[in-house]
Amino acid sequence: MLASLKDTVTLHNGVKMPWMGLGVFKVTEGEEVVESVKAAIRNGYISIDTAAIYKNEEGVGQGIRESGVPREDLFVTSKVWNSDQGYETTLQAFETSLNKIGLDYLDLYLIHWPGVDKYKDTWKALEKLYKDGRVRAIGVSNFQIHHLQELMSDCEIKPMVNQVEFHPHLTQKELLAFCKNEGIQMEAWSPLKQGQLLNELVLTDIAHKHNKSVAQVILRWDLQHEVVTIPKSIKEHRIIENADIFDFELTQEDMEKIDALNQDSRAGSHPDTMRVGF
Repeated sequence: MLASLKDTVTLHNGVKMPWMGLGVFKVTEGEEVVESVKAAIRNGYISIDTAAIYKNEEGVGQGIRESGVPREDLFVTSKVWNSDQGYETTLQAFETSLNKIGLDYLDLYLIHWPGVDKYKDTWKALEKLYKDGRVRAIGVSNFQIHHLQELMSDCEIKPMVNQVEFHPHLTQKELLAFCKNEGIQMEAWSPLKQGQLLNELVLTDIAHKHNKSVAQVILRWDLQHEVVTIPKSIKEHRIIENADIFDFELTQEDMEKIDALNQDSRAGSHPDTMRVGF
């Protein structure tokens, strides 16, 4: 059983990625994101997930520097936004992100959304960044099975991670099985469905049984499905609470009840119809 925030999964290239991290989607640039990152690191988090479109990469970098924790002890992720897709533009976008965060390298760099016609050229740029040692692992976000199949049909390096919307209302069983079979680590964004799951009766009953919060039950469910999770919070007590999931285990019955909540419903856009910024 996983024991702490320091526990990692080994990606198919040998890089170790923490099972749990802090997401900073919609966390405001400046003091809010700086303090959120510092609070997370202060309480044992070693993984921070940002993106160019979040417009808070500078604050993430400041929080990392002010935390006092050595860079090499942390795992930092960012993503190339839709409007920057393409080979040369992706290379430029990476440099911009790296400069804003103030680091020499990233641990993981992702294509934020597949779009339609540029993600193969974008991927070639990520492969170059990886081969040049600028990033330790590369992956994608919001890719469905058909996107992954198309990308892998002629890519040189298989994605190491696929970060997707994943929660009890969107269990993505076929995608999860595909990724596991291909050795691609799945990662959950919006694991709490932006708070929409916190009053779900089945989850409240399971939470009561384990003397845990609904959020803790969902995050534990992620981990027991072998899905990396990155809950977002700006409140230190919530950041601490979210990480308090290593002292209990959901039963098989619990897992099946939560799986049965699937509605194929999303808090965010569907990858096949997402066109913002393309």
